[in-house]
Amino acid sequence: MEFEFDLENPLPNSDTIFVIETDHMPAKSFLEETDLRVSVRNETISLVLHFSRNFDPFLSYLAINYLDRFLSTQFILDGKPWILRLLAISCVSLALKMRKTEFSVTKIQNGGGIIFDSHTIERMELLILGALKWRMRSISPFSFIHFFISLFKFEDQASSQALKDRATEIIMKAQNDIKLLEFKPSIISASALLSAAHELFPLQFASFRNAICSCSYVNKNNLLNCYNLMQEIAMDGYESVLDMGSSSCTPVNVLDLHCSSASSWTVVDDKKQ
Repeated sequence: MEFEFDLENPLPNSDTIFVIETDHMPAKSFLEETDLRVSVRNETISLVLHFSRNFDPFLSYLAINYLDRFLSTQFILDGKPWILRLLAISCVSLALKMRKTEFSVTKIQNGGGIIFDSHTIERMELLILGALKWRMRSISPFSFIHFFISLFKFEDQASSQALKDRATEIIMKAQNDIKLLEFKPSIISASALLSAAHELFPLQFASFRNAICSCSYVNKNNLLNCYNLMQEIAMDGYESVLDMGSSSCTPVNVLDLHCSSASSWTVVDDKKQ
């Protein structure tokens, strides 16, 4: 029996996903931001969110993952509205198929604009599949949440679930920021969990940070940089929650202070970056 694709469990072996996660990232050239590139990405993401509005947020996350990986190898020089619309609906269609969700390509295109027939969408899907080398079981930050949370040794399920839920919200929100695409999914996952832990369990933050830093797969410099960026994203609209008063330990630099010593913040080998 074939089951629907689960972003949290793309593969059965956690060690395997750390090894192959870079195969599911956008090409590095995609990070060379230009106004046109950012504009095309933002406009197409808006269309993806529109077409996937009646489905769960993991569906749109998967579709945007496909979009970023496609745009990083097949840059669209001419951002005509109909091209971006076709690309968006095709990414959503592929994500729906991976999630084994019944849908009508006509119904999800309702709301005005050009309506593409199934043949046109299938042709674009094949182009996307080729660009992604048919790697559709995306390794995402959600794929690492259970692994990292297991390092925290929670005594009650409620706390573990609260941390997971908040980290999930942060990851969802962070996907729109193109700067985060330079980091591995595992680093984004760890950073989101630390950001959530700092918000929900500040007294346990140091132990959570040490647990993640002890993982051999984690490059600590990358974690620090990603965490600082993630904190800015997470704090958008949450400033009152983490009001630090007159303290110099702001949400952005707190991890830097915790990990300033060489003993607690050692850079790992390049092969583990």
